[in-house]
Amino acid sequence: MRQETRRATLVGIGAVLLWALLALFTAGSGSVPPLQLTAMSFAVAFLIALAVWIRRGQNPLRRLRQPPWAWILGVTGLFGYHAMYFVALRNAPVVEASLIAYLWPLLIVLFSALLPGQRLKPMHVVGAVLGFAGASLIVARHGAQFDPAFATGYLAAIACALIWSGYSVLNRRFAHVPTDAVGGFCGVTAIGALILHLATEQTVTPDGLEWLAILGLGLGPVGGAFFLWDIGTKHGDLRVLGAAAYLAPLLSTLVLVAAGAAAATWQVGLACLLITGGAVLASLDMLRRGPHDPDDKPAAD
Repeated sequence: MRQETRRATLVGIGAVLLWALLALFTAGSGSVPPLQLTAMSFAVAFLIALAVWIRRGQNPLRRLRQPPWAWILGVTGLFGYHAMYFVALRNAPVVEASLIAYLWPLLIVLFSALLPGQRLKPMHVVGAVLGFAGASLIVARHGAQFDPAFATGYLAAIACALIWSGYSVLNRRFAHVPTDAVGGFCGVTAIGALILHLATEQTVTPDGLEWLAILGLGLGPVGGAFFLWDIGTKHGDLRVLGAAAYLAPLLSTLVLVAAGAAAATWQVGLACLLITGGAVLASLDMLRRGPHDPDDKPAAD
């Protein structure tokens, strides 16, 4: 694996580490409804990007001037995924909906084979399947029961998995679009979430430390992480990123356990072995090859 690809992959894994803080910060946001929380978090991410552009002396309007298809893909990925996720949660039990939605890392690994210059090896598929098995233990550790009555929610969860995996893989086609364009996508997503919030939810004013939790979301798992993921998906190894993405629910659970908000169980321990083992298996090329390995191929653009 080339050194540039390795670095970009590690940056993308940084997004996974930030997503591990999602549950903790969301719990800290108190009773703020989910769509309002999404709008506020993405607004924080946009405002930070705006501040960076201004500080650098760059014209924000020029930074937002990106190819139409890049905008369509970016907004569909960020806004479409979150919108479908909330539809899934409103129309199906959270365990089953989350379990279906978490097919996206496995789909990234499979879809990556469709890109030019990408070769899918058995270890990549096995690693992703092990990761999904581990994530299933965490998400459905109290049992899961799929009921046809919740078909609408299940379909929305499938849409989540397809949207985010599709966005992550197709993003490779827009490697020429600067990563800071994600700031604009976050801004549009914030507006979309705000519109849905006003139409379906009652606004709640955050109180005290809840503001810090919302700021943390915008800086990390619902904001900053998407900039890191953009770098990873454009220039990194999608097969490794897909398998490593299953670290997010594991690390999120471990953070909650450390914070005293969740209990350590045998399911968590077994999930740790499965997800970590799967991530290592899928990453063997990255771990054992030197930066100038003769078998390396340039990342597909």
